[in-house]
Amino acid sequence: MTGAYLTTRKLAVGYDGAPLIEGIELEINKGEVVTLIGPNGSGKSTILKTIARQLKALGGRVYVGGDDLHRLSAGALASRMAVVLTERARPELLTCRDIVSTGRYPYTGRLGILSDADEAKVDAAMTAVRVTDIARRGYDAISDGQRQRVLLARALCQEPEIIVLDEPTSFLDIRHKLELLSLLRGMARREGIAVVLSLHEIDLAQRVSDRIVCVTGAREVVCGTPEAVFSGDAIARLYGIGRDAFDPAFGGVELPRVEGAPRVLVLSSGGAGIPVYRRLQREGVPFAAGILPKNDVDCHLARRLAAEVIAVEPFTPFPDAAVARALELVEACERVIDAGVAIGETNRRVAEVLETAKRAGKYERVES
Repeated sequence: MTGAYLTTRKLAVGYDGAPLIEGIELEINKGEVVTLIGPNGSGKSTILKTIARQLKALGGRVYVGGDDLHRLSAGALASRMAVVLTERARPELLTCRDIVSTGRYPYTGRLGILSDADEAKVDAAMTAVRVTDIARRGYDAISDGQRQRVLLARALCQEPEIIVLDEPTSFLDIRHKLELLSLLRGMARREGIAVVLSLHEIDLAQRVSDRIVCVTGAREVVCGTPEAVFSGDAIARLYGIGRDAFDPAFGGVELPRVEGAPRVLVLSSGGAGIPVYRRLQREGVPFAAGILPKNDVDCHLARRLAAEVIAVEPFTPFPDAAVARALELVEACERVIDAGVAIGETNRRVAEVLETAKRAGKYERVES
């Protein structure tokens, strides 16, 4: 065995005896966040439910703390692993504190009576996830974001070594998504808990995870660091989207560029052009962008959205060819938008382009 806390060896998962994914090899360490991403139906939940022993493995083995998952008693597994699934339970007549308290049941006797020490652990868990103010409220009378925090407190009460969460950000608004993931990230670091979850929001997965597991739905999984997974065209291949659709620098997806001869030339620098690019894209207007150093944030996005980009090497005076092409576009385009250009020594010739646009009656200033 390795030093990993949870390990799978040639794991096969699926339903009704039909494997969906086979040969899964994962090693998950304490203190790290490992996130499963992939298209709907690719098998993320199936893997998590198999790891959590809610589905029977169709082949291979899962080891938790060095022990075979399927040889652990229910109580032993509950003291090592906590599970938070997507089902939206609506228990009647139970307060939030009642729900959290059930996390101590693996440690109580047959009657399920909590000791003073157990009650203290309930208090600590509720404090950790900031739900003490709703302790006496009915669980069925709180918001989805509050429910997720309550379930997380229940998981903490189990004092697990690993927490498994299936799409924990479903039904949450952006504020509560960020709060929940921040809590998980902090718990992994402070408590040394291994956190394994699935997410649809790939931008959040990129930010919260130590490692990413790509579940393709094609009988394989690929695991790597966020830096490796979110570079190149790995995300495009995973989701079957255009290579330029996902932007690893911004951590989001982009709609396709508007094709066609540029009707507008946008002159900008330092991010000032980005809102103009997006507005023109929404309006369905093909545009050109320039003159931009290749390391300018505007240039990065323009390469994905603009019909043409005049890009030049950074930290050097703009070459004649780039200025000449910009002047040609002034003549060819209907409008020239000045989105805000900070003119200095290297880009001083942009002033020529702006003056030409003004003389042609095509100049338009847009404040960012």
